[in-house]
Amino acid sequence: MRLTGKTVLVTAAGQGIGRAAAMGCATQGATVIATDINASLLDYAGPCGAGQVQVRELDVCNPQAIEALQGQVPDLDGLFNCAGIVHQGSILDLSDADWALSVDVNVTSMVRMCRAFLPGMLRQAQTGGTAAILNMASMASSVKGFPNRAAYGATKAAVIGLTKAIAADFVQQGLRCNALCPGTIETPSLRGRIAQAADPAQARRDFIARQPMGRLGNVDDLVPMIVYLLSDESRFMTGQAVLVDGGVTI
Repeated sequence: MRLTGKTVLVTAAGQGIGRAAAMGCATQGATVIATDINASLLDYAGPCGAGQVQVRELDVCNPQAIEALQGQVPDLDGLFNCAGIVHQGSILDLSDADWALSVDVNVTSMVRMCRAFLPGMLRQAQTGGTAAILNMASMASSVKGFPNRAAYGATKAAVIGLTKAIAADFVQQGLRCNALCPGTIETPSLRGRIAQAADPAQARRDFIARQPMGRLGNVDDLVPMIVYLLSDESRFMTGQAVLVDGGVTI
């Protein structure tokens, strides 16, 4: 029970990595506030029970909604900014509207969430524990460039920069901030992108082919690292972009 007594908020917790993270944190003893823009996905009647997972509808692109939620929940010990979108295409396929949306969802939402919840997290840290922010980045970022990921790679690189800035600003106040950089993970989002390809079967083969381990990752490959980075076990670790990518960036 590595998160017992901690309150952790997770965005995009309706499915995929966010949902697995929320369930994993609850299993480890945390009180989890699971948020998503689509409230119908926030069904947590499973093994963790409603007592450990509280659900809230939240649009992370709505600053008023974020501020309202901040006033309704206790000070956090952990925040996992998981919400994001993937724009497909090179810079020549990137409209101003596409770019603005990618920045808003992938970067500005994290700025708003951290700005709203960080003061309370500092209060928690000052009680003698540690508080931890985890931001969802990607191996497709400042770590490595990938074809047809211009907006995605640029915004995820910005997430890493934001993470390091927050870590540097608050390291002496007991608050840690790290970024998670997954490889290609089997999620509803990935399955949707594969289904939209001209040849879905070939698209899946191509995704697998770039994984040296010979398979796509799954959400259970990430949960142990998420729990670790939100727990006191990682208390001497901040400002890091942590790769869990199946060896793609070797």
